[in-house]
Amino acid sequence: MSLDKFTYDNRYPKFFAMATIFWGAVGMLLGVIAAFQLAFPVLNFSDYFPHIAFGRLRPVHTNAVIFAFVGNGIFTAVYYALPRLLKTPMYSKALSRIHFWGWQLIIVLAAVTLLFGFTTGKEYAELEWPIDILITLIWVVFGINMFGTILTRRERHLYVAIWFFIGSWVTVAMLHIVNSFEYPVSFMKSYSWYAGVQDALVQWWYGHNAVAFFLTTPYLGLMYYFLPKVAERPIYSYRLSIVHFWSLIFLYIWAGPHHLLYTALPDWAQSLGTAFSIMLILPSWGGMLNGLFTLRGAWDKVRENPVLKFFVVAVTCYGMATFEGPLLSLKNVNAISHYSDWTVAHVHIGALGWNGFLTFGMLYYLIPKLWNTKLYSTKLASTHFWIGTLGIILYALPMYWSAFRAYFMMKAFTPEGMLQYEFIDVVKTTLPFYIMRAVGGTIFLVGVFVMIYNLIKTAKAGSFVASEDAEAAPLAKEYVAPANSIWHSFLERKPLLLLVLSLVVVGIGGMVELIPTFLVKENIPAISSVKPYTPLELQGRDIYIREGCYNCHSQMIRPFRYEVARYGEYSKAGEFVYDHPFQWGSKRTGPDLARIGGKYGNAWHFNHMMEPSAVVQGSIMPTYPSLYDNIIDKGSTNSKIHAMRKMGVPYPVNYEAIANADLDKQASAIATGLKTDNKIDVKSDKEIIALIAYLQRIGKDIKLEPKTAIQ
Repeated sequence: MSLDKFTYDNRYPKFFAMATIFWGAVGMLLGVIAAFQLAFPVLNFSDYFPHIAFGRLRPVHTNAVIFAFVGNGIFTAVYYALPRLLKTPMYSKALSRIHFWGWQLIIVLAAVTLLFGFTTGKEYAELEWPIDILITLIWVVFGINMFGTILTRRERHLYVAIWFFIGSWVTVAMLHIVNSFEYPVSFMKSYSWYAGVQDALVQWWYGHNAVAFFLTTPYLGLMYYFLPKVAERPIYSYRLSIVHFWSLIFLYIWAGPHHLLYTALPDWAQSLGTAFSIMLILPSWGGMLNGLFTLRGAWDKVRENPVLKFFVVAVTCYGMATFEGPLLSLKNVNAISHYSDWTVAHVHIGALGWNGFLTFGMLYYLIPKLWNTKLYSTKLASTHFWIGTLGIILYALPMYWSAFRAYFMMKAFTPEGMLQYEFIDVVKTTLPFYIMRAVGGTIFLVGVFVMIYNLIKTAKAGSFVASEDAEAAPLAKEYVAPANSIWHSFLERKPLLLLVLSLVVVGIGGMVELIPTFLVKENIPAISSVKPYTPLELQGRDIYIREGCYNCHSQMIRPFRYEVARYGEYSKAGEFVYDHPFQWGSKRTGPDLARIGGKYGNAWHFNHMMEPSAVVQGSIMPTYPSLYDNIIDKGSTNSKIHAMRKMGVPYPVNYEAIANADLDKQASAIATGLKTDNKIDVKSDKEIIALIAYLQRIGKDIKLEPKTAIQ
């Protein structure tokens, strides 16, 4: 039989690998800066550079690590492994080029827009609608290129790594499209189409599964390809990989509600999230064991080969994170972990250990291959391994300690039944842990720069192989399955069927959770006293979101004695029906704000935003001097009211015509009150006035029925 001759194009694995290294260093550097900002608020430089304050920098860090570092890592693996597994070049060089430069453009646009305050206010989905559209287009380009390669393959069966690439692509597309339904207000401003409880469910259905299908499943494909390749051993169990793939993608999609335990989300949805999260242990650990057992009999190689060291710790961190995730979905555990630093530690075990170390191992393997040379220094690679491991430990352990310490302080009562500690007392005790976390992150980053030096020296010692010659037999038109083949081998020969089945499997959980929440009114009981925001309050809410206040403050009081005693009446589902987007938050670096309205006077808020530590001694909140100079954007008021009304907020017809008049009236009343009562002279058109109006509104719509005496 004659063999087809072709070449593997190594340029795009090279480009994506270089982007992975660059954005990894940038994203982690931003994380270190943000960590030090929490420990030392003066590093926010708010007086001079308000665009790099923690509230704006934090989403840039998370997006850089997730979509720039990990995203480019995924594409590096796909563009290198897919042609070799299928014995064919990538489908289109033009699509490869568009994909690479389009993705880098998205990253740059994301960084610039987030730093300038253009954000939807939804975690891991902060990018505004024009960038969301660009993401969709580039993701489709990637999909066409990937499936074009699969359909022109010379290898009949699709290897397990490709299953995970296919499942990841179709699920990320579904998640992104559903969560990104937005109503544009202007070129760089939109409101989430969903509101309140529904928005929270959609967001964490997306947020949890962005972790699942962007940070996990494609990296499992990476593991299934590179770990056996480096170990020079076949994967431990083919049948286990089948169970791992299908059970994982089916169960993962249901688990999002475990981010919303004890919130206003209906109990049935919370219970579903918990149940499926616990079941996730089995497929997750099945995949971990499949990876580790592949190395049976090869432990001498692990001791000698730094690439395998990174892989072993990465897979172990995957096992740790996927055990801890279901643990955190138990309500009694979640009561401790949610809104605390425990979640931060959990996320970074996965991000630094699983994604970071697996990426580093891949790069140490790949760069010498692409440059046709040996790794410059295995000692430096091993040094990087130990530095990185130490960094992970020093990062995570203080966060666990901080979480438990804060929990026990928050729930402590005196013998007289009074709260023993103020929130600021808890904040002060966490500062040493924040410093230790920042040091751990810095050490991890030092390891990254050691790797960069090692890889640069490696590339300089070799010569880049742009095209790699290969040959393979053409795909036979007729195929007879081996007698001992199992049912799944049929699916492995039908990539489009595999794609459709993957979509069906992941779609089931989403539909079961989302559809009843939208269609059954009893899930969100109406509260007649809840009214839409006034134009000034709406402008203030947008300022709150722009400055990233949701990164540190929640607006969700759980039904715990210590939370109700500290913050006020627990939150109800009907309170949030006009919140586009919801603002429940996921971390309490500052106190909950769900009942902040009316708790303090306008002057308190005015002074607090100017100099938080002068009002609350020991506060680590940044200052916001720009709010006292910036003018309220009244030109956008009409568009914002119109957008809200189109989404069902009951503003009167043609209210846009008088909205700014109402805004001016309310703003003048606040400014006049500040001058009359507190001798504070401020113009009514400043952004601080709008923010005060919003803060004074939060939580005031709830009017509790008076309790009657027991007869």
